[in-house]
Amino acid sequence: VQLVESGGGLVQAGGSLRLSCAASRSTFSFNTMGWYRQAPGKQRELVAAITTDGGTTNYADSVKGRFTISSDNAKNTMYLQMNSLKPEDTAVYYCNAHLRVLGATFNYWGQGTQVTVSS
Repeated sequence: VQLVESGGGLVQAGGSLRLSCAASRSTFSFNTMGWYRQAPGKQRELVAAITTDGGTTNYADSVKGRFTISSDNAKNTMYLQMNSLKPEDTAVYYCNAHLRVLGATFNYWGQGTQVTVSS
């Protein structure tokens, strides 16, 4: 399984970016997909996740109301629309796909895309 992120970059505070995660196979083959981020010196944290069967979403408190996760199953692609960006959103953002089958758990990761928000 390959997950390829794109859309990161440098943006001023208050600006917007949209991240994309293209999967090498159908997003329906996963239970959930999500975005994580890791800032320098900090642990990787969940930003947002979405179930692939019904589109149930959940968000970290720090991004609620500003970020929106979505998926286009026809394109095997997941998105993260990030609005009202803050300098504290600066991090490497990783795409994740999670699968549980026959009692086993599989996690797949993209290579990450840098998001830098200047003040």
